[in-house]
Amino acid sequence: MSPHVDRELVQAATEVARTRCRGDNHTMAAAARTRDGRIVTAVNAYHFTGGPCAELVLIGTAAAQGAYELDTIVAVGDRERGVVPPCGRCRQVLLDYFPALQVIVGDGDRLRTVPVTDLLPETYVWADHQLPPGAPA
Repeated sequence: MSPHVDRELVQAATEVARTRCRGDNHTMAAAARTRDGRIVTAVNAYHFTGGPCAELVLIGTAAAQGAYELDTIVAVGDRERGVVPPCGRCRQVLLDYFPALQVIVGDGDRLRTVPVTDLLPETYVWADHQLPPGAPA
């Protein structure tokens, strides 16, 4: 666990949740700090078929901006719900894309930054189980 919490990142996600999340379609915002220090934000695209969470939209948004390495991520709920930890699917995707990623979790004065691996004990890393290119199946 890291004692440092990127408050600027939390504020960025909070501001997006406050100003961009409207109604049932967009209920969560995420913000991530890229390796080069930029902040990327996104909102979820809720749909009853399982639309993507804000963290997953953020991965695509970051890539569209040329940011392929993320250092820290946080998600914040609309209606002033504060920091919300990633769901199980997001935890797995975040681990697979960014195994060294830090995630801000907790609430109020108890925010903390933890490695994504701490959110998935006994992790399964998808890439570890893939055949190398050209290997016989």
